[in-house]
Amino acid sequence: MPRPVVPGPGQESAWDYPRPPRVEPSPERVEVWLGGVRIADTSCAVRVLETSHPPTYYLPREAFAEGSLVPADGSTWCEWKGEAAWFDVRGGRRTAPRAAWAYPAPRAGYESLRDRVALMPGLVDRCVVDGETVLPQEGGFYGGWITSRVVGPFKGAPGTRGW
Repeated sequence: MPRPVVPGPGQESAWDYPRPPRVEPSPERVEVWLGGVRIADTSCAVRVLETSHPPTYYLPREAFAEGSLVPADGSTWCEWKGEAAWFDVRGGRRTAPRAAWAYPAPRAGYESLRDRVALMPGLVDRCVVDGETVLPQEGGFYGGWITSRVVGPFKGAPGTRGW
């Protein structure tokens, strides 16, 4: 098992997050950029917090520029949140295939995710939280947003599957 990093002042440990995950409002300003264009901007996001994962930010659908979310084929399943629908994300002259997802009919306890969209930060140009550029969670499967506010180690990197 990994050894959690001890958080410093103003930091949180991903190892103090619960399982099943918790959803909480975030007053932070969240921005998303793709193709040199800001495609989303909000101060009304929510964070999903789950043990060993950096937070995943879900933005209100209306925070996205018109035409930036294009429904994509297929769906995935989360044991907690339910069935996810996927989107290609467009900005400027770029398209990031299947870079965003939403829960149109979230399961009980996750109703606050309805009409919200999350993004894979590693598939867009840049995600920013209160002026800080986010690092993507490793592994390409999870959509965690790493800022200086949260410490790990984080699930997703090679060798972390069994955590």
